[in-house]
Amino acid sequence: MSEPLKVDRTLTFGLIVTILIQTASGLIWAGAAGARLSALEAQIALTPGISERLARLEGQTVHIEQSLMRIERRLGGHE
Repeated sequence: MSEPLKVDRTLTFGLIVTILIQTASGLIWAGAAGARLSALEAQIALTPGISERLARLEGQTVHIEQSLMRIERRLGGHE
């Protein structure tokens, strides 16, 4: 004599609420991750301009250093 299968409604309701909360949390996390990625992409879009300017400044520094060395040699200040 087996009893018919009984479903505990509180367990089912708790399980549904837990799944809904986890799903909402996952969607919020995904939205926050998307916002962070968008911010990083915008920041990276500015980086090539900065890199090019830095490379130009490095080249100018080399030329300035060479000019300074020539001036020092001409003045006899080479130590």
